[in-house]
Amino acid sequence: MSLFAKKSIAVLLEEASESEKSLKRTLSAGSLVALGIGAIIGAGLFVRTASAIAQNAGPSVTYGFLLASLGCAFAGLCYAELSSSIPIAGSAYTYTYATMGELMAWIIGWDLILEYAVGAATVGIAWAEYFNNLLVEVLHVSPVPYQWCHSPFQTSVDGVSGIANLPALFIVTIISLLLIKGTQESAFVNGIIVIVKVAIVILIIGFGWNYINPVNHTPFIPEATQYTDREGLTFNYGGFWGILGAAGTVFFAFIGFDAVSTAAQETKNPKTAMPIGILGSLVICTILYVLFSYVLTGLAPVEFFRTSGKEASVVAAINVYMPGYHWLGTLVTIAILGGFSSVILVMLLGQSRVFYSMSTDGLMPKMFSDLHPKFKTPYKASLMILVLVALFAGFVPGDIVGDMTSIGTLFAFILVCIAVLVLRKTEPNMKREFKTPWVPFVPIMGILTCTAMIAGLHWSNWLRLLGWLAIGFVIYFTYSKKHSVLGKTGKTVEPKDPPKPEYPEI
Repeated sequence: MSLFAKKSIAVLLEEASESEKSLKRTLSAGSLVALGIGAIIGAGLFVRTASAIAQNAGPSVTYGFLLASLGCAFAGLCYAELSSSIPIAGSAYTYTYATMGELMAWIIGWDLILEYAVGAATVGIAWAEYFNNLLVEVLHVSPVPYQWCHSPFQTSVDGVSGIANLPALFIVTIISLLLIKGTQESAFVNGIIVIVKVAIVILIIGFGWNYINPVNHTPFIPEATQYTDREGLTFNYGGFWGILGAAGTVFFAFIGFDAVSTAAQETKNPKTAMPIGILGSLVICTILYVLFSYVLTGLAPVEFFRTSGKEASVVAAINVYMPGYHWLGTLVTIAILGGFSSVILVMLLGQSRVFYSMSTDGLMPKMFSDLHPKFKTPYKASLMILVLVALFAGFVPGDIVGDMTSIGTLFAFILVCIAVLVLRKTEPNMKREFKTPWVPFVPIMGILTCTAMIAGLHWSNWLRLLGWLAIGFVIYFTYSKKHSVLGKTGKTVEPKDPPKPEYPEI
């Protein structure tokens, strides 16, 4: 079989039809917007913003958010067309399979594993930072010792070396077990968390605006220099390349709206609900991000985010530079812990659905599409993902896994934009409930913008991505190519008579 054999669009749409073999459709447009906001607002805003301020751009991180949102808008319009036209689980993996063939589909599927698994690990590490803040600032007890809440690659200013991040391992395990059970309660909990997270961001913007120090915004775009962090990594700071690097770093704050597309096959009316869910969550979060980053950079100087304010940065800035608002710092700590939990849940949800789709195609072992006899969720896939995420969360520094997630996601977005161009050429008569406007301008701009953000990331991230893809090629040519359903039969089929799964309604 050719490495570039494609899935038939007709077969994909047949798989998406309402039948005993399809996933249960329970999600509305409002649910998808909540799903998107639940995934988007989290570690990217409350942790990665401080990293971008310290390493890349200072106050001009606001421009980095605007650039990142622009790239997401272009990619989001492409996602909206594909998810409404091909409403089936698998997200960019499925779209690539239909447009560029099996090998490229494997590459993007393997890349999505990097995006979701490492993304969940990044948020787990951020959760651990704020958990320690909760112990110290709210409960007034001793924090988890440094060596048990940091990776072996990290060393404190006192010379203490990390061993493993136990709080991150704990939260990742709990959320994975919740997803395996797949209870309806997860939808209610997520809805409450989304409301609280948005309210917290608005409170910080509203109260913090009065404490902005203009000195911290001068100059707004720092002069181009270089900054070397405690681990010895050197970054372009200030100027054009600093803003570009900040965009690549805070891009992590936007991943999540693409996770909405992985739930296309579980949506009541994907033709209209998917565009609303993807673009609606993106617009709301972009407005909040720009205002939030402007306030945060105005509260504290850059040096604060490089030293004492590096971990749990938002709460640290509130406690130091907003006298009288310690209660807000406490509220933020509690809300962020819940908010991060919802982000991990959505990340792991998206990962399990990608595993499910790849397994039904034969590119992953069949066990990953096996459903739990009672809970009707892909529990074996969730357990495998738990192991993978736990390794990253427990033993790799947060900055590294955060940038790995960003570069993996940007790569996925580029392929989604290409998929729209290919399908417009190869399937001009395909029914499209939502059409990306200004084609080919929008997809091309999406490709260029995402490529520019990849260029702005530290070169070590390119090496990690290439290393991850090299491992993926070994697996594909030793296992996936031999077991491909498309290669054996010429078409894709669902697993034999699976029970109707009832995935968590998030």
